[in-house]
Amino acid sequence: MQEPARYLMVIESSGSMVARLFDAQHRHLSDFDAGSEEVSVMTTGLQPTRGADPQLWGNTLTGHSAAERAAAQVYTLDV
Repeated sequence: MQEPARYLMVIESSGSMVARLFDAQHRHLSDFDAGSEEVSVMTTGLQPTRGADPQLWGNTLTGHSAAERAAAQVYTLDV
């Protein structure tokens, strides 16, 4: 059984915005289009943290530039 999503990260990837879901241990669960309605539903009433600290996120963001990581919006989801 898959762990529940704890974090939603909105980050640029190759010129488009992607929503990435992670569990409590920052393990990647799935990706989907950040423009989808699900993102607005999941983040209603939540304030994002700006930037994805490489020490905290480790290798889960391999392939994203330093600028993309710095501009990422990280939401802690209510579970």
